[in-house]
Amino acid sequence: MNLIVQKYGGTSVADVGCIKRVARRVKRTWNQGHKVVVVVSARAGVTNDLISRANAIRKQPDEREMDMLMACGEQETISLLAMALHALSVPAVSMTGGQAGILTDGNHSRARIREITGGSIRKHLRKNKVVVLAGFQGLDDDGDLTTFGRGGSDLSAIAMAGALKAKTCQIFTDVDGVYSADPRTVPDARKIPAISYEEMLELASSGSKVMQTRAVEFAQKHNVVFEVRSTFSNKTGTTVKKKVKSLEDMLVSGVAIDNNQVRISVTDLPDRPGAAAAVFKVMSETGVVVDMIVQNVARNGKANLTFTVPSEDAFRAEKALKEQFASGGGGKLGRSTKIAKISVVGVGMRSHSGVASKFFEALAEAGVNMLMISTSEIKISVAVNPDDGEMATRVAHSAFGLGK
Repeated sequence: MNLIVQKYGGTSVADVGCIKRVARRVKRTWNQGHKVVVVVSARAGVTNDLISRANAIRKQPDEREMDMLMACGEQETISLLAMALHALSVPAVSMTGGQAGILTDGNHSRARIREITGGSIRKHLRKNKVVVLAGFQGLDDDGDLTTFGRGGSDLSAIAMAGALKAKTCQIFTDVDGVYSADPRTVPDARKIPAISYEEMLELASSGSKVMQTRAVEFAQKHNVVFEVRSTFSNKTGTTVKKKVKSLEDMLVSGVAIDNNQVRISVTDLPDRPGAAAAVFKVMSETGVVVDMIVQNVARNGKANLTFTVPSEDAFRAEKALKEQFASGGGGKLGRSTKIAKISVVGVGMRSHSGVASKFFEALAEAGVNMLMISTSEIKISVAVNPDDGEMATRVAHSAFGLGK
């Protein structure tokens, strides 16, 4: 018998009807003789509702207490799904992340997994029970509940599949695979049948909402093959694995848009070694992930530094920088603005020239102004005005002939 890990996102378990549909799908897998671990997210809308309630009490709630609150959504779902399976005469048991032995550091709201013991999961599987696991959460060394950030249930599923040496991991969502762009933005986007960890990671980090970036990183590190597919159909999805044949024949495989970015400016930075390092040391110590970085040529011994961070980290980043500058650290906090980041991704960039020129020319012809540029070996990203984001995505998708 093979072990299969299945993960169902918020839209898949949005209400009682959806939960019953998921239970029927899980039963079909179980009836085929497989051992099954099901990882679930909070129901669609529940997490945002909990955040709104917390913010109504305090603008910046304590992160430990937020973790306690945020974990409620997944714990509701595991109980309801276990009950739905019982109603179908399927033996099932619900478990929290802590009960499943998911041990983390103490970094609340963005904890990192240190170890997975499995808890009593193996015992339940030997008894032929379906294990329904709360995604997104674990326990730190003090026994406090921790969470993994947005999309953290993806990480729970991939990590558990790796720890239990599952045959496969299936990520069920509201789309039937990974597309060359978000179909809601680009109507002629096409489904990609298979994609490498490397490209999937770049797309995820560039704003594609199909998978959490850290989950893809974990899968790549531990070689966990997984499939992204739809809860609402039986169509095959997109397989994500180490290598994909003929991938280099494609110059660009996908275009992603990230509207969840803020551009932070630091002015009057002393033009001396270590000044920029001091700024980013503060970001590191605050737990803020920095993406695009631009430093202007210094004038009169002063330089300007601009970088982007996720919108949810902007307040903490600005607060930390204000404290740094107030304590005598060189520089001033400038104006922060929202931006949209458009990225083209493809391993074909390694062996082909002209990608940047084609990308930039297409944006120029569409009248889109580029505010910042960053590159990696298989990705080119530009920051643009948020109002131009969706149009720029469609322009890039068309320029590289990615449509159906």
